[in-house]
Amino acid sequence: MLGVCRGRRKFLAASLTLLCIPAITWLYLFAGSFEDGKPVSLSPLEAQPHSPRYTASSQRERESLEVRVREVEEENRALRRQLSLAQGRSPSHRRGNHSKTYSMEEGTGDSENLHAGIVAGNSSECGQQPVVEKCETIHVAIVCAGYNASRDVVTLVKSVLFHRRNPLHFHLIADSIAEQILATLFQTWMVPAVRVDFYNADELKSEVSWIPNKHYSGIYGLMKLVLTKTLPANLERVIVLDTDITFATDIAELWAVFHKFKGQQVLGLVENQSDWYLGNLWKNHRPWPALGRGYNTGVILLLLDKLRKMKWEQMWRLTAERELMGMLSTSLADQDIFNAVIKQNPFLVYQLPCFWNVQLSDHTRSEQCYRDVSDLKLQKQLSELDEDDLCYEFRRERFTVHRTHLYFLHYEYEPASDNTDVTLVAQLSMDRLQMLEAICKHWEGPVSLALYLSDAEAQQFLRYAQGSEVLMGRHNVAYHIVYKEGQFYPVNLLRNVAMKHVGTPYMFLSDIDFLPMYGLYEYLRKSVIQLDLANTKKAMIVPAFETLRYRLSFPKSKAELLSMLDMGTLFTFRYHVWTKGHAPTNFAKWRTATTPYRVEWEADFEPYVVVRRDCPEYDRRFVGFGWNKVAHIMELDAQEYEFIVLPNAYMIHMPHAPSFDITKFRSNKQYRICLKTLKEEFQQDMSRRYGFAALKYLTAENNS
Repeated sequence: MLGVCRGRRKFLAASLTLLCIPAITWLYLFAGSFEDGKPVSLSPLEAQPHSPRYTASSQRERESLEVRVREVEEENRALRRQLSLAQGRSPSHRRGNHSKTYSMEEGTGDSENLHAGIVAGNSSECGQQPVVEKCETIHVAIVCAGYNASRDVVTLVKSVLFHRRNPLHFHLIADSIAEQILATLFQTWMVPAVRVDFYNADELKSEVSWIPNKHYSGIYGLMKLVLTKTLPANLERVIVLDTDITFATDIAELWAVFHKFKGQQVLGLVENQSDWYLGNLWKNHRPWPALGRGYNTGVILLLLDKLRKMKWEQMWRLTAERELMGMLSTSLADQDIFNAVIKQNPFLVYQLPCFWNVQLSDHTRSEQCYRDVSDLKLQKQLSELDEDDLCYEFRRERFTVHRTHLYFLHYEYEPASDNTDVTLVAQLSMDRLQMLEAICKHWEGPVSLALYLSDAEAQQFLRYAQGSEVLMGRHNVAYHIVYKEGQFYPVNLLRNVAMKHVGTPYMFLSDIDFLPMYGLYEYLRKSVIQLDLANTKKAMIVPAFETLRYRLSFPKSKAELLSMLDMGTLFTFRYHVWTKGHAPTNFAKWRTATTPYRVEWEADFEPYVVVRRDCPEYDRRFVGFGWNKVAHIMELDAQEYEFIVLPNAYMIHMPHAPSFDITKFRSNKQYRICLKTLKEEFQQDMSRRYGFAALKYLTAENNS
């Protein structure tokens, strides 16, 4: 009890001090503002050098007063922060009847947690920022219903969290399904400085159910209209987002735009980037009334306090009732009603720059925005694709940007000074992780690997690597994490990432499920000199074999390999299912060869090769299974590389379960059709790039 009384005395003392100091300060300044009974102006506009009253002494006094003013104001700010902290510890905490609150921090009243950026946002450690203070809480409202929207919200929230520096308070208007999913997610996520309130969307249905709506979002697509009633009465401003939004910058930059609102501006919106509200998309197209092109409501800044004073509820209801008499229903849910209100009251809107809501649907003018924002080139390329194309998902993979973490583990290696060094290049996903230790035992040289992982898998890989004596004993293996995005395995993107970060003059382009022969690293370095790779365009072929046995006594010489080949323990690679892929290697000649020999390119040839680091990249249009290496070898041939088979080199493919992508290729007819389409387009591109010489690829394909 005594502790409580002391706390109250401190609180009262701080309050009185905060109230008294400004009064004392201004009495002091008022008294000091007179000279010889006359007031002295502190305004720089009035105290000009040519004024008769302007003297050196008065100037010094003026500067002294200004310094004192700043000191007192700083003391006031410090006291206000202390007072706010005391209020933040007060047991009184608003918890409205209409909402449920889930805080992602525990013990927010404990002073030990204040340095982490408490959602209340009043820590004395938080200095002032130019527009949005460091600890100012940013409020975000989202309408979310059902399983699909819940998944979309996770993506949206991740993008916001990825860039944010401020505390966040999410206000989720959700149905029972979404609340169950997201409440568990946020409770188990435990991200600091994030608070979540849920508002029962089902209780709000009666507010908007009288509005006929043709939009696929149904009744939930109208609930942004009632946020002034739904959200807490003391909440002054909020950013409202659709679930399919993704942030590419700190949301505080958008929050700062509130400070630019003037006069009666209460809505921040981006102009609609399609011609929808112009009414010219098709014959008899009759949209709701809008100002010019209208505004898109995927991103909205709402000044809630001013909207309430303007009687927003009455305003939008009267407008909707009037327009529904002629329109009968909305086509774009809340967006139609917002635009009809703005048409009658254009002063309500502050127009946001277009990059705050880039719209990628059909018939948009988003290219106007990309000219101003250079980092949105990806969206422009995607918008040029036809979403009705049956191969759209394949095509968009070419433009997908994957978050990439280079050198995920410690890497330390200096290439050999004789300029013969070779790096093994490969890519893998989590299901091939077990190959890493074996490859490290077979290849002592540098390695560049691209791993395709989720965030969780990256942590699993970290634990796996740290627990492996073999991997921890190697510092010349570069691990580059490419984070999962999209539905296809971006095999050629991964190869390109690994290739771009090779530090040696030459690369051995392999796959993770192959084990190179013992001593291959040194053999390749000698072959580089023998075949003068530094001054010629050659691709040295390492012949590929395979075993169907999970336990294999690896051959230690070519003679031992040939014996195993004769006994049926080994086979030439893909002999049973894809002979054309490696037939041009001419294994019959290799059996007796003692010197390197040249072979010619043939259709579907896809050997594993050693090339200079400046060789062309893999074509990103090929994802998943099929033609990813074939296209690369074709381009090497088009650039007049010689294919030279090494007589004493070999690699062996180890058995494993079929990949997800090869299973899709075999079972999905559309997958095979799209791969054929991409092949044809690649060949056409080759003809444009390499002219008459590239015609042989079309001929060879037709004859194969």
